Amino acid sequence: MSHQAAFAGLHRSPVPFLLPNAWDVASALLLQDAGFPAVGTTSLGVTAAAGLPDGAGAGRDLTIALAETLAVRLRVPVTVDLEGGYCDDPREVARIARRLADAGVAGVNLEDGRPDGSLRPAAEHAAVIAAVTAAAPDLFVNARTDTYWLEPGPAAGRPAETGRRLRIYRDAGAAGVFVPGLTDPAVVATLVAEVALPLNLLWQPGATLAGLGAVGVRRVSTGSALYRSALAAAVATARAAAEGGPSPLPAIGYGPLQQTVAAAPPARER
Repeated sequence: MSHQAAFAGLHRSPVPFLLPNAWDVASALLLQDAGFPAVGTTSLGVTAAAGLPDGAGAGRDLTIALAETLAVRLRVPVTVDLEGGYCDDPREVARIARRLADAGVAGVNLEDGRPDGSLRPAAEHAAVIAAVTAAAPDLFVNARTDTYWLEPGPAAGRPAETGRRLRIYRDAGAAGVFVPGLTDPAVVATLVAEVALPLNLLWQPGATLAGLGAVGVRRVSTGSALYRSALAAAVATARAAAEGGPSPLPAIGYGPLQQTVAAAPPARER
């Protein structure tokens, strides 16, 4: 079974799968070895690690390079956060998607949020999705709407606008939909029924996969949480070293990490 088919299959379980988001090769390999069935990338982690802002299209080349490396190095499917596609030209976004699909990437995430806090018009985002699905039909396109993340407009109109956008993206060819920031179970259940595509939510502390699955969620992403937690742990460890205190968290051993990153890619990819 191809990675693209396997990744699509993960969205059919009644209990959603957790998709951890990596920011480099080492983090992706460690998450794979921890037993997660697929690994995504986080745009914030990739760009911030290079000193660049998230959501502004600055990480295009970094993201493509990382995605192509992960597709070779990992045994599990890889899905890539492409922000809004790095431009508004559907043909250019489709070209990137085709390149990633040819490299073995299983899915992409495309958001309608813009750097200025506004939303791309739904018809324009749908045109991007349609171009991508036409160019790379086996790629799992996760259409993200930022109606709850950026919180544009009055809160009362958010559920209806979210449903409207997701239905448009579905009709354009999206394989799944993503609403980061959404936590209301009633709204989740309504969207699942209206849109009839696998729904992806952003992980929130305290939420359980079984509980989310009960209202129809099929995928839960960690987003930038792992990267931000790693930074917090690094700062806390440095402070502990300066103050003579104990390490706040156990570290990955030097030898095991060396072995992980030095391991040869799977034979199928050589």
